[in-house]
Amino acid sequence: MSRRTLLPVASPREVRRFAATALAHSRSTLAGTAVALVVGAAAGLGIPGSIGWIAQLLTDRAEPAALVAPLGLLAGCAVVGGLAAWASGILLAHAVLPPLGRLREEVVGAATTLPLADVEAGSGDLVSRVTDDVEQVAEVAQGALGRLLTAAVTIAVTLVGLAGLDPRFALAALVAVPVQAVTVRWYLRRSGRIYADGRRAAGRRAATLLETFAALPTIRAFGLHGERSGRAHEASLEAVEVELEATRTMTRFYGRLNLAEFLGLGAILAVAFLLVRSAGADIGQATAAALFFAGLFNPINDALGTADDLQRASASLARLVGVVDAGSRTVAGAARPPGGGSVELRDVHFGYDGLPLLEGVSLTIAAGTHVAVVGTTGSGKSTLASLIAGVRSADAGSVRHDGVDVGAIAPTDRGTTVAMVSQETHVFAGTVADNLRLGAPTAGEREVRAALDATGAASWIDALPHGAATRIGAGGHPLTPQQAQHLALARLLLVDPAVAVLDEATAEAGSDVARTLDAAARAAIAGRTAIVVAHRLEQAAEADLVMVMEGGAMVEVGSPDDLIAAGGHFAALWNVAASRYDVSDPR
Repeated sequence: MSRRTLLPVASPREVRRFAATALAHSRSTLAGTAVALVVGAAAGLGIPGSIGWIAQLLTDRAEPAALVAPLGLLAGCAVVGGLAAWASGILLAHAVLPPLGRLREEVVGAATTLPLADVEAGSGDLVSRVTDDVEQVAEVAQGALGRLLTAAVTIAVTLVGLAGLDPRFALAALVAVPVQAVTVRWYLRRSGRIYADGRRAAGRRAATLLETFAALPTIRAFGLHGERSGRAHEASLEAVEVELEATRTMTRFYGRLNLAEFLGLGAILAVAFLLVRSAGADIGQATAAALFFAGLFNPINDALGTADDLQRASASLARLVGVVDAGSRTVAGAARPPGGGSVELRDVHFGYDGLPLLEGVSLTIAAGTHVAVVGTTGSGKSTLASLIAGVRSADAGSVRHDGVDVGAIAPTDRGTTVAMVSQETHVFAGTVADNLRLGAPTAGEREVRAALDATGAASWIDALPHGAATRIGAGGHPLTPQQAQHLALARLLLVDPAVAVLDEATAEAGSDVARTLDAAARAAIAGRTAIVVAHRLEQAAEADLVMVMEGGAMVEVGSPDDLIAAGGHFAALWNVAASRYDVSDPR
């Protein structure tokens, strides 16, 4: 079984460069975080030091009043440590949360600029990236990163404290280092690959499940339950196997860390015994040294254990940066057409999965021309419309707007160059005015009202509970499919593109509302170049040119009257329709 192509994954160098750039504006905040962590770690040393002091006083049978100083130090260190932990947490949040928010925005923004074919080929992978991977990075940025920094500073300060008690204690503590170093090296060599495989497996599983859910009617109609269940089982089994491998690796990792702790603490106790016996150290120093090292268990486990979280986050971040970089490459070198409205198709070829759908389509459309594209189902009409609109990219040949390849137009300029309204309209959560301003965010109330009046949508929008301020979409006032299409046509007029593409934008309309939507469509395309995929021949009769598609090729092009007189494909379609309906020229 061939696997679908997933979206790109950034290299380690690209991830490091992205992280450095993202944190560049947070350097002072990170420096403040480091200071707070050092203060907190130093205060943490005061607690075992105070306990060692108390142990020595008890050994020396000191007066009870002598305990006031170490107890005061103990309380003071606890307070300072708590305040330092609070400050470091606040500062770290200010340092990492804004870049994390920008990362979310950049990933979503980049995803909207990716070629549709890439998104469709890995739709589940993209969903997995903008949900699971973003969440993975967020968890590490807000949790594991703080634990790692705290652990690193605590370890460094504690080793200095051990050396301050007696350098031999610090040397004894280093007995654990070789075991820890070998363990970490062993783990890192395996975990990076495992977690990268895990994220890829999760993406493939999500893609398989989404594809299955989206095609449920087809699956039921053709009895494909077994085949789709098998694919889901295979994808899920692959993801589970990777997770099991990760769990086995992590268990061995922590087991070896526990061995290192045993060796280190044993060495500290042995050195303490020898020093106390030879009067090289007192009971208080020995107690403090043992507590110092015991206090390293959690920081060391946090520091080395967060390697697990960091490996997961690194794999996720590489997938996110891959999307951002892919979006950047899409935008790079983008051009701005002059906005005249001419369109040129040069030997355009396009297909899905090696199956050709369009072959050698060439046509020049002068600015301001209205072209109707007609043909039987599967002839390539909608595919051609999506290529002209830049929704898809041609496999060969070119689609040019005013001499500029549609793929080279900057996303910020594409809306004013060419805009498309299809049969599959979407209503976004927000007000009616918000939906209208999607392509023209600076449009004022006067412009919005003018678009509604021109397309005839004002009548039913004014009847909504709050007019154009009524919330629609998810959780809002429901719209009928015809109203959603009407709103899309008004949005097209407000955007005011040089070229308008209507892909059967009124195909869902019933006979009672067809005239209303047709009038709205005429208003939306007035004064601009228009390519209309027509499902009713009376729409084609209004066009300046009619383009007839058959089998992925352009078989006829000309004015409606000329094509009818020629007696070809369009004339045959016209005569069949005329025998059933009134298709008189509405002009």
